[in-house]
Amino acid sequence: MIGQMYPIKKQHRSEFVPIRNQTYHVQVWGEPAPDKVPLVMVHGWMDVAASYQFVVDAFTQDHYIIAPDWRGYGRSSCVGAVDNYWFPDYLADLDFLLDHYVVDTPVNLVGHSMGGNIAMMYGGVRPQRIRRLVNLEGFGMPASKPHHAVKRYAQWMDELKSLHRGEMDLKTYDNVDQVARRLMKNNRRLGEDKALWLAQHWARENPDGRWSILAESAHKVSNAHIYRVEESLALYAALSMPVLAVEASDDSLGGWWRGKYTLEEYHERLKTVPQVEVAVVQDAGHMLHHDQPEVLAGLIERFIA
Repeated sequence: MIGQMYPIKKQHRSEFVPIRNQTYHVQVWGEPAPDKVPLVMVHGWMDVAASYQFVVDAFTQDHYIIAPDWRGYGRSSCVGAVDNYWFPDYLADLDFLLDHYVVDTPVNLVGHSMGGNIAMMYGGVRPQRIRRLVNLEGFGMPASKPHHAVKRYAQWMDELKSLHRGEMDLKTYDNVDQVARRLMKNNRRLGEDKALWLAQHWARENPDGRWSILAESAHKVSNAHIYRVEESLALYAALSMPVLAVEASDDSLGGWWRGKYTLEEYHERLKTVPQVEVAVVQDAGHMLHHDQPEVLAGLIERFIA
């Protein structure tokens, strides 16, 4: 049995917002006020909005924070079955979400991993809606070439069949302790207290007593479209707001891509961004918002001040 649970300092409230035939679960910390710029924080792949709790607790200032569970994650739900997810939908969902919460007020936008990539793309499409943008390890993908589309479409269709045969179902766990240990296995820096707290937001108990991750297995299906670097660079060039690109001291790209895509290549892409600052968080891996929340909170507050 894992020991003490992380004691949160700032309590969120849950709101459920109708967005494009979805019911979006949104965690909100703080209250809106005329002198506050809304801070929107979007999570990454196989994660949830609650993942930002440790950073929120570390903020020294009073913020109005809006953090959604993306479609197919956490407590967000949709109408009808979904067997794959399309990246542009996240951009549209974010646009509708801002319509609901802030209308015409520019926001400060923070995104981690997949959320960081969404933030960079959205900021290029709707630069007038973003005051400051913080990208946490949203590196994009290795460059593809047109001929890669042949195998990619075949892979997409094959994975859809695997999904419908139940071969891509997410693993379930005997109890919440097992979920916490899974999180600690994924991140060697994650302490037991934080892992146990996260486990109860990252997964839920089923009627049979087993625990399931709060994510649809369809997220495991590869995107049907190849990654087009030229398109990403055009979006980067359209980012008119200051951008803070935050990296962990551990080289995530090196671990994932084994030379197929490197930090050097990512830094070259960032040169396309008109106003960009790069910061490195020491003693941290890809889940840097879990590893060094106080350091990251300080970086964000300095940048958006």
